[in-house]
Amino acid sequence: MAVHGLLLDFLPSLLEGAVVTLGVALSSLLMAVVLGLLGALAKLSKSRLARGVAHIYTTLIRGVPDLVLMLLIFYGGQVGVNNLATALGYDGYVDINPYIAGVLTIGFIFGAYLTEAFRGAFLAVPPGQREAGLAFGMSAWQISRRITFPQMFRHALPGLSNNWLVLIKSTAIVSVIGLSDLMTRGSQAAGTTREPFMFYLAVAVIYLIFTSASELLFDRLQKRFSVGVRGSSL
Repeated sequence: MAVHGLLLDFLPSLLEGAVVTLGVALSSLLMAVVLGLLGALAKLSKSRLARGVAHIYTTLIRGVPDLVLMLLIFYGGQVGVNNLATALGYDGYVDINPYIAGVLTIGFIFGAYLTEAFRGAFLAVPPGQREAGLAFGMSAWQISRRITFPQMFRHALPGLSNNWLVLIKSTAIVSVIGLSDLMTRGSQAAGTTREPFMFYLAVAVIYLIFTSASELLFDRLQKRFSVGVRGSSL
């Protein structure tokens, strides 16, 4: 009963941290999707410069640990911003918000992974469909909106789902920069009550709820976007 009572006492704090974690994850996903689309289009472009920049981006980011990038952006970026502000004549101290630093870092990291997922999805769309759209007099924007992107999204869903599941678990690293997320709240509760197993288990269960709900959502999206394809293959 005492153990259950401790868990109930700290449950509101854990839930507040869970909301912060979910906010970081969704904001990071949005940034990662934008960077992933830009990176994929750059890799598929005819410009050698664009392809080179995208290749360097994906190679470097996928080769450096997430924690190192988090510390580099938060602490190193803070030093760089303040040095720049001093050079521009600003006397105050610029303090980077941990939430923003976490979103930028995680979004930047997973943008590299989604670049490859989206590139493969674009390549999976038959090029003849674009040619058919041109033959019907459709503009490039109409072809992208009505033909390319809907089909690309269907092909990208498995990769997007896998990366989202990894991303939401990777948000735990924001605890090292002082953000009051789920992991931080769990660590504080464990330290205060000296019941680390109970509270880290509670944190694990909340993450499991997030990932399980996400898998159900992506499974429904996959079925919805595959209805026509399945019907035509019978």
